[in-house]
Amino acid sequence: MANIKSDKKSILTSRKHNLQNKSFKSSLRTAIKAVEACKTKEDGMKALSAAYAKLDKACAKNIVKKNYVANQKARLAKFVNTLE
Repeated sequence: MANIKSDKKSILTSRKHNLQNKSFKSSLRTAIKAVEACKTKEDGMKALSAAYAKLDKACAKNIVKKNYVANQKARLAKFVNTLE
């Protein structure tokens, strides 16, 4: 643990942000799995829209990298387009 008061505060802040980011990443993975679990194209499109929103928000918050977001969007769109 740090000795300087401002360092102690920054450690607490970084821990708080870390927990928030972990929670958001978990919900992001859940949204992606929801798309992968869809059986019909209509359900897939609804879940895809929600997953896109989560992915974009995660990228804006710098939780994940933009290439990861682009790859996931392309992969999920490709999957939904194969559904009937």
